[in-house]
Amino acid sequence: MFVVVIAFPPIKAGKDAEFRQWFDASNQVFSKYKGFISRKLLKPVEGGNYAAVVEFSDQATFQALHSSADHEQAGARVKPLFDGKPKPTFYEVISE
Repeated sequence: MFVVVIAFPPIKAGKDAEFRQWFDASNQVFSKYKGFISRKLLKPVEGGNYAAVVEFSDQATFQALHSSADHEQAGARVKPLFDGKPKPTFYEVISE
């Protein structure tokens, strides 16, 4: 399994609800891609910024989504809501 942990930058003031709606809407689109397993939005317990955990069957299927027009459109839609850039970290699951 291939996992991406995304550290989102701060969300601009007044844009939190719009960001959460974007995440839910983009999940509906992304979940239709081959290899998609899950995509979860995480809210910090004590301050800080949102994060996400994205799971795909393998890196190739994740890259197919990441290179798609759907991903490009979703990125263009969310970019104005951020104060900075998301920072992804990539992992391969080696034990469960």
